[in-house]
Amino acid sequence: MTDLLLRDARLWGREGRTDLLVRDGRIAALGDALDAEGAHVEDLDGAVVIPGLVDAHAHVDKTLWGGPWVPRTAGPGLAAAIAYGRDRRAEFGVPNPDYITALLANMVASGTTHARSHVDVDPGIGTGAVDAVLEAAGRLDGRIDVELVAFPQTGILVSPGTADLLEEALKAGVKCIGGIDPAGFDLDAETHLDLVFALAAQYGAEIDIHLHDGGDLGVHEFDLIIERTRALGYAGKVVISHAFALCDADDATRARLIADLAELEIGLTSVAPKQILPLRELDAAGVTMGIGNDGVRDLWSPYGTGDLLQRTQWFARNAGFSRDADIELALEAATFGGARLLKIEGYGLAPGDTADLVAVKGRNPSEAVLEHHPRRLVVKGGRVVARDGALV
Repeated sequence: MTDLLLRDARLWGREGRTDLLVRDGRIAALGDALDAEGAHVEDLDGAVVIPGLVDAHAHVDKTLWGGPWVPRTAGPGLAAAIAYGRDRRAEFGVPNPDYITALLANMVASGTTHARSHVDVDPGIGTGAVDAVLEAAGRLDGRIDVELVAFPQTGILVSPGTADLLEEALKAGVKCIGGIDPAGFDLDAETHLDLVFALAAQYGAEIDIHLHDGGDLGVHEFDLIIERTRALGYAGKVVISHAFALCDADDATRARLIADLAELEIGLTSVAPKQILPLRELDAAGVTMGIGNDGVRDLWSPYGTGDLLQRTQWFARNAGFSRDADIELALEAATFGGARLLKIEGYGLAPGDTADLVAVKGRNPSEAVLEHHPRRLVVKGGRVVARDGALV
């Protein structure tokens, strides 16, 4: 692999401008006026350099990106959205490896180097969505790493046969199992969670549970997840996505839950909706949070582009962040936070770290987030994979 020399970069966390040398897929050196004979040189002209973005919560199997425009006509509420997506996906050929490839390509061009995608597993589709996402990721030829979650979108207990399909996906090599509103949607929180944790333990999988349920019901489900994580020795292997009940809880309850999450290393993800997780409190307590795009241009929602830097701006805006330190806290969730949740080794901006890098116009990281210009350069494992918003 040819050495890569990035000149005149504003490296996140380092004062002034610097050069950055990449060798054998890793950051080899930082400094002024670096030289490396035979290296490919890219002049960044003062662009901000951050680690590759980590989309910690995606649903790429559902996308219609590059396909037809489909006006959303689902009824209100979670159950109606689930039924709408299930009943109409075949009509539009979803999941479609071409649409998934197109979305992943746009994510790469926008600076995402790693993604965790929840992939529907249910009796209507079997494990076909797993195959479609793996095919699409393969077409990107190493430009992005995609981790799959076997996700029971239509429920487990209310959708007979789904438990067997989840197990089939885990047997086939999927490394993470999901769940969805164990009480509010699947109607039996304890049985749902017992099944998910048992399958995870049997196959050495991690767990990432959708929890939209709010109020006292959601708090109860938090407690059930915490209880099982502690009892089964699953600390550091569980993520709760959305986690809206944490926003609804009173101060004392929220503080108690956050303390338990920190103790058991249970992570959280957010997709920047109106219910914004208390990132400052989570960070102060040592709870890891990641940010994701969720669904992009699909039967659930016409919104999104796959640009995680844009989604990070949405989170910061909806959280009421205006100080640079807070905007950078949101950026940390979209980078280092996601990397911790996905257990990405060698992630960062120090010598020896894997050279997964994004260069974006801006005088500082906050400006880069708020303006999110087309990415000047995207590097994956030391290889330039995108330039000026397009794949190379």
